[in-house]
Amino acid sequence: MEESLPPGFRFHPTDEELITYYLSRKVTELGFATAAIADVDLNKCEPWDLPGKASMGQKEWYFFNLKDRKYPTGLRTNRATDAGYWKTTGKDKEIFHCGVLVGMKKTLVFYKGRAPKGEKTGWVMHEYRLHTGFLYNRTKVFPTQPIGTAVTCSS
Repeated sequence: MEESLPPGFRFHPTDEELITYYLSRKVTELGFATAAIADVDLNKCEPWDLPGKASMGQKEWYFFNLKDRKYPTGLRTNRATDAGYWKTTGKDKEIFHCGVLVGMKKTLVFYKGRAPKGEKTGWVMHEYRLHTGFLYNRTKVFPTQPIGTAVTCSS
């Protein structure tokens, strides 16, 4: 897709666009796909392998990822890979559309090794998730599978 764009054009959606157009459609529309955002299991990929899995992008890449639970009956998200783990930083940022809360943005940094002695790297990921109220208002039903996330990753 990037090759078909005129010079100077880049895929660079706002936080609001990622939530209200791409992620909400991915969750609610069976078979929704876009050439701009690849489906990737982030627990099976190291950050340095992600550029090769991306649909487009030079320094920033976009992916859809299903949430993986750390424990089958728990609520904690598994963010570990073979080489390290993604650690959250700061607090979640609320994302609004026309004054309505539609989603959240979480920032994570990749650490090589295992907690608590992991070594911080330069890899940063932004995880976007839908606010359940927005999803309910859009679809009137909740999906039976875990709600996915859209992420951007940069080095």
